[in-house]
Amino acid sequence: MSGYSLRGLNWFNALSAGAKALDGLPPSLRVADVALGRLLAVVADPDNRFPRARNGEVGLLEGWGLAKAVDDAISADREQTHKRPLIAIVDVPSQAYGRREEALGIHQALAGAADAYARARLAGHPVIALLVGKAMSGAFLAHGYQANRLIALRDPGVMVHAMGKASAARVTLRSVEELEALASSVPPMAYDIDSYASLGLLWETLSVQQIEQPTAEDLARVTECLKQAIGDVSSGDLSNRLGAANRAASSRVRELLRAQW
Repeated sequence: MSGYSLRGLNWFNALSAGAKALDGLPPSLRVADVALGRLLAVVADPDNRFPRARNGEVGLLEGWGLAKAVDDAISADREQTHKRPLIAIVDVPSQAYGRREEALGIHQALAGAADAYARARLAGHPVIALLVGKAMSGAFLAHGYQANRLIALRDPGVMVHAMGKASAARVTLRSVEELEALASSVPPMAYDIDSYASLGLLWETLSVQQIEQPTAEDLARVTECLKQAIGDVSSGDLSNRLGAANRAASSRVRELLRAQW
């Protein structure tokens, strides 16, 4: 039994259906062009030259690799009327924490990935994120969070947060039990998908039979949802995320800023 998740890889393999992966990218990054669009997934690489990025974390190679894969799609489709969709398959436990990562500028690598996704979205590429596992910390910011539409599979292993529970407990000087009790009344502190959905950030949640290794029925259900999400994208902005009751303050702040500026 491996110590890392295979969800992202299994969903990439299912959705790509044997399509040839793009060359010139690190082994921890899988990219393929299919009928739906360009699939992108960060996966575990036990032989990664950076030890802190061996379990599916988004590190230096992954950040710059994502930026390249997205930039290539932008360049190739620049003269096209219909830009290919970009589908980020998200199963990332964290960004890579390490001295080498800090020294070599992981902040720039991850910013490069986020910037590429944002530029693709603004250039007319529908960007869809499919959350099949963890979407944690800077890894999610770099890979998935810039999407026009976020889709999450319903499963306890699918969670979105700034950091893991143990780390959050240490930072807030609480026990994990105290943190969980607080999360029950403060949705942004919770880890479950329903709490995250209450913030208005998810376009859809889906239940599947086998999230670890999707069945043919699971694949058909998710594929249809991805097609609907792509068709639902009408602009490059993210204003659709501010409609939920738990984002009322965010909406008000933006109104006041617009009025002042």
